Formats: sequence, structure tokens, C-alpha cells
Amino acid sequence: MAANLGRICGTNLLKANVNLTSLQQVSNFSTAKQWTSNQKKLFAAVGAGIGGLGTLLFAMEQTVKASGTEVHPTKWPWSHSGIFSSLDHSSMRRGYEVYKQVCAACHSMRFIAYRNLVGVTHTEAEAKAEAEQIMVTDGPDDSGAMYQRPGKLSDYFPSPYPNEEAARAANNGAYPPDLSYIVSARHGGEDYIFALLTGYCEAPAGVIIREGQYFNPYFPGGAISMAQVLYNEVIEYEDGTPATASQLAKDVATFLKWTSEPEHDQRKRMLIKAIGIFAFLTAISYYIKRHKWSALKSRKIVFAPKK
Repeated sequence: MAANLGRICGTNLLKANVNLTSLQQVSNFSTAKQWTSNQKKLFAAVGAGIGGLGTLLFAMEQTVKASGTEVHPTKWPWSHSGIFSSLDHSSMRRGYEVYKQVCAACHSMRFIAYRNLVGVTHTEAEAKAEAEQIMVTDGPDDSGAMYQRPGKLSDYFPSPYPNEEAARAANNGAYPPDLSYIVSARHGGEDYIFALLTGYCEAPAGVIIREGQYFNPYFPGGAISMAQVLYNEVIEYEDGTPATASQLAKDVATFLKWTSEPEHDQRKRMLIKAIGIFAFLTAISYYIKRHKWSALKSRKIVFAPKK
């Protein structure tokens, strides 16, 4: 009797343990399955949100572009647009002449110093001569007074106006932007600058231009406060190049490309050096892999038993 009772109780206890273990496994499996399902839902929601945000941003950008009335500039084959092409330094020198004689009357270039011209567009003596043509307020002297002195290579290009308010007052409320980084700051770069300078025309029917403004289809809105400044033979180049309006615009756009990216040529020289170095390292790596490491990798080591 006692033996039968022991067998029955033991069986029941074993069944209870089995059921408890099974329930725990089922519970763990259900929790894991539920957590995996929640993870999938979370990832799907995050992915949908990111995709929707990207679609919204793209649509807004396209809407802004489509709502503008400006004409997008033509992509011109600039001599410096190639991967290994440098800036045309003769064109840059002529572009400096255009800026100095035409653009500097309204636009500043306060981040460019005369020393930056040395070895790029002018020699050191020529850059010093250019700097000495301006008068710079310096001081105070021994008596505490400010004084005027000729410019030096360390001086920056002078601003045509003492402050922004004076610039706006002289231009009917419009503020002429600084040209130091204008190419990098405008969509289209030098193509935009060239198109803007050569794109003045009569306003089409239905477009009203206020007094003191001019129509340029490449300017956002079409109405620009800057009058056309580049005409044929408006200045005379010192090297004798025909000073047509398109030539003037091309040269000053090249010069402004350099002021926006003074490291342009150096960056491309470093690219050539980097390609040469990596090509050499690639050849050395292939040689080591093919003739040195492959022999070590494919060797067979046999441990012979001692006799």
C-alpha cells in the first residue's frame, strides 16, 4: 500500500514539475515572440517615419525650386572644372582688374588680403604696389591720435562703405553682399555669377519692376537692385585681351572662384599625390600578397611521428 501510494505521489509530482516547466517554456516563448513582434513594429514605424521625413524634405525642396521665377544658369565648361584642372591664373589676374575697377565701388571683399595675391595673380612687388594705392586708418601714434598710412600686404581689401547702414542708404535700401565667398554661397557657383552678370534684359509683359530695380531672370524674383555693370570695353585689360562683356564676366567669375576656394589648386595637387601614393602602396600590397604571404598561407605542416 505504501509503495503504491509512493508511486502515485511521485508520478503526480513528476507530472506537476513537467507541467510547470512546460508552462514556463511556453511563457518564455510567448514573451520572446511578443518582443520580436514589438521590435518589428518599432523598426517599421521608425523606418516609415524616416522615409516620410525624407520624402517631405525632398518635396519641399522641389516645391521651392518650382515656385521660383528665376532661370537656372547654364553649366559652362570652365577650364578648372576637371578633376586635375587648375584655375586659369591669367584669367584670375584680369578678374582682379574687373573687381578693382568695377565691382569694388559697391562690393567689399573683407576676407581677402593683398598678401593672398602673391604667387597667384601678382608678384610680391606688384601686390605691394596694389596695397600702397589705398590709405588705411592706423594708430594710435605716440600722441594718441589716429593717422592715415599707405596699405601693406597684411591689409585686407577696403570696404567701399563704413557700415551696412551707409551701404543700404547708397543703394536704395539694398545691401551689396560681400564677394569673398559669393561663389560658394550661391547655387550654381561661377555659372550663376556669369549668368547674372550677362543676363540683364527687358522685363516681359506682366512683370512690374519698381523704380531703382532691374530685371534679371537669373536673380530670385527677377527684380535686382544692381544695374548692369559690364559692357563691352567698359575697362581696358593691361594684357590687351579684348574686354567684351562675356570676357569680363568670365574673368571676374574665375577670380571669385579663387577667393571662395583659395586652396583649389593645392587640393587638386594633393589629390594627384594621393593617387600616386595609393597606387604604389596597392602594387606593393599585391606583390606581398602574391609572392610572400600566399606561400605562407598555402603551406602544409605535417607532424611526423618519431621512429
